[in-house]
Amino acid sequence: MLNNVFTIGFMVSLLASTVRLATPILLPALGQLYTQRAGILNLGVEGTMTMGAVSGFAAAFITGNLWVGVLGGIITGVLWSTIMAWLSVTMRANQVIAGTALNILGGGAAVYIYRVIFGIQSLPPQVDPFAAVNVPVLSSIPVIGPIFFQHNILVYLSYMMVIVTWFVLEKTTFGLKIKAVGENPRATDSKGISVAKTRYAAVLIGGAYAGAAGAFMSIAYMNLFTEDIISGRGFIAVSVVVFARFMPFRAMWGALLFGFATALQMRLQALGINIANQLMLMLPYVMTILALVTASRKAEFPSAYTVPYSRMER
Repeated sequence: MLNNVFTIGFMVSLLASTVRLATPILLPALGQLYTQRAGILNLGVEGTMTMGAVSGFAAAFITGNLWVGVLGGIITGVLWSTIMAWLSVTMRANQVIAGTALNILGGGAAVYIYRVIFGIQSLPPQVDPFAAVNVPVLSSIPVIGPIFFQHNILVYLSYMMVIVTWFVLEKTTFGLKIKAVGENPRATDSKGISVAKTRYAAVLIGGAYAGAAGAFMSIAYMNLFTEDIISGRGFIAVSVVVFARFMPFRAMWGALLFGFATALQMRLQALGINIANQLMLMLPYVMTILALVTASRKAEFPSAYTVPYSRMER
């Protein structure tokens, strides 16, 4: 059995799958960097991703255009996150309760929308996935090429967003406003910066990322929609932000860790390793929890994290 594991072919396949499977964790985690740095804890990412998955799939299936599906997922993610922004910023509701409620509502609403559009079929409808894009020259490099340069376009764009997110948060005025609102909203307000508008923008950006990740799952990975298509990835994305200590490049490594664990359990099951299937399915989540517990001790949360702001209160 070990002879089948410790081979070049196995390791290349494992690492290539790691890069791909990290994508639906990386995207929402990057979005939550905006949201959580602004002081908002959005636990409704799971529901947002599910809504993005069903809307993205429906849009792609009906129009026959995968990019329309991606756009549909993003728009739905923004609209769904508007509810969270209204509850947490305007109504100053408990963010944990609001996010949990939106998760439950999103899961149920997504299944209902799917049934309305597609009905109940013995064979679920599917879409043709994005084709793999082999990067010229680089994709031909032995070992390195198949791991990093033979993926679909959404995978490449997701990793490019790491750089974009870092630049926006660290090198722009908007990023500075987000961090200021998360650290000291009253001082920020005194400088004429709208705390509410900044937090709304941060939550909606997080929703756009989550909606795109949901669309990725349904039209670029599974190529269909199922009730449990997200399977906890939204919660993992929220925890990856803490693991990353609110830094984009560390978020990428956190997402890759989950992707590696998922790819490993899938490959080991395919090899027929004599371990209970349930234990194998637990592997990604156990590894993520261990990494989170280890890293969260050094995480420095924004000073106004989860704290609603009102100009009238002192």
